[in-house]
Amino acid sequence: MLYNKVFYQGQEIENERLELTDKGSLYFLGSGLTLRNCTVVVKVSGRNLFLTGSRFIDCTFEVKQELKNHQQWVKASLKGCRIKGRLTGCDFGHWPDYGTGWEHGAIEDCDFTEARLDGCRIMGSDPATIRFPKWPCFTILDPIRRARELNSVQWPGGFRPIVVEGQYRDPPCTTAVTLYAPALAKRRETTEEAFRAVVEQFDCIVY
Repeated sequence: MLYNKVFYQGQEIENERLELTDKGSLYFLGSGLTLRNCTVVVKVSGRNLFLTGSRFIDCTFEVKQELKNHQQWVKASLKGCRIKGRLTGCDFGHWPDYGTGWEHGAIEDCDFTEARLDGCRIMGSDPATIRFPKWPCFTILDPIRRARELNSVQWPGGFRPIVVEGQYRDPPCTTAVTLYAPALAKRRETTEEAFRAVVEQFDCIVY
């Protein structure tokens, strides 16, 4: 398939609505782009969306189809933004070991209360400035430092919330991880209530 390439870069856009919805297009929100008070509607898969070097200030993202395993967020700066919709396996913030473009990554004062996050992480940024979605989502704060404590209890279905060693370990710069209890319970063949009973034991988990 031959994709149409759409570039937004080297400019400042204010109070506009960007519709990133054409399945036949690749959207590049790139170097030198600043969006202020804009609404960005996303209805394409992660492989159609590139965010390297862009800055978003007081913007609203309306994710209209589930965005899966999209790491491009760590190459963008988000400040005062609201993110709505379903996101799975997405990372936000500052992740120096990720690869090229990481130096642009930041997240601050953002609001995910209207999002459904599952396996989404905040990297190298202060989660205290971020509003996370409520139950059935739950967010583990400071997971690396609290890993021993978190892994000391029996989680349902053999789940381990944080992995600190081996090939699939969580990066040291992980400052928060949000999970979606219904999906987690389904994957682990258990119940939301079983997860809630464990979640309620920890003061480092917000839900």
